[in-house]
Amino acid sequence: MRRTALALVSLAAGVALSASAEAQQLRLMTGPQGGSWYPLGGAMQAMAQDAGVASIMVLPGGGIANVQGVQNGDADFGFANSISTVDAIEGREPFSGPADNVCNIATLYPQYFQIAVPVDSGIETVEDFEGKRLVTQPVGNTAEQVIRAILETAGLSYEDMAGVDYVSYSDGVALVQDGNAHILTMGTTVPAGAIMDLANSTDIKLVPLTEEFIADMRELNPGYAPITIPAGSYPGQDEDVLAVGYATHVVARCDLDPDVVHGLLTEMWENKEDLAAIASAMRNTTLEGMAQDTGVPLHEGAERFYKEQGVL
Repeated sequence: MRRTALALVSLAAGVALSASAEAQQLRLMTGPQGGSWYPLGGAMQAMAQDAGVASIMVLPGGGIANVQGVQNGDADFGFANSISTVDAIEGREPFSGPADNVCNIATLYPQYFQIAVPVDSGIETVEDFEGKRLVTQPVGNTAEQVIRAILETAGLSYEDMAGVDYVSYSDGVALVQDGNAHILTMGTTVPAGAIMDLANSTDIKLVPLTEEFIADMRELNPGYAPITIPAGSYPGQDEDVLAVGYATHVVARCDLDPDVVHGLLTEMWENKEDLAAIASAMRNTTLEGMAQDTGVPLHEGAERFYKEQGVL
């Protein structure tokens, strides 16, 4: 059975291993169902268990909550976004103080912050959001923090919206489908399954940003970068759309056993195709890219792995 298939049936809890592996009962925080982090976490769980690296429990989460969970010891690993993790290391809002037990282990792929609206919404730019109803993810997700930054850059805030719904991807799609919201936002890979679901029932378009707008966003956090959503990514999208991007990476407690981190990275690299089958953005992942500096300290076990691979 493929490891990806194993992941789908074992997301809720770790599978019993040998006595030595059972000693490493770890928690991996991922993302909301409907995104790519949750199934990626399931695949990593299966890899670690198959290789006897550790028994891993996969938990839902969000970019900000995951970093907080790792820092607080509520999780051992977590998917995160570079912009949020750097904020945590620096002690910037929404974090209450500098994070000193969060280390990078692997940078995986770019995240695209995507804004989808019905074609007949009358929305062409972010400035047109005023008076509309916005869908974002619950507080604790990086995407919710990103839309705050976008609104701030445009001179707007949540108070300028007709309403804001903090919901899952699937619930957000339903709100827009039913005409109860006008703007669907999320940070994930391209194409996003939730936006594809919306496009199958509603004529949509993506709201573009500009280079100048993203440059202004970088004044808030230098981790933001321009990224292009290629034409044809979604039905009816005939042109490239400029969006704001940031990197998805995996973080771990800095005091986590280096052998466990080294072992997990070994399995992730050797089974990269299984991960790419879940998140197509990982098809072009390289060891050099995984080892890239995100502004977050590199874990001791990760440093050993990348040095052995000749990329550090």
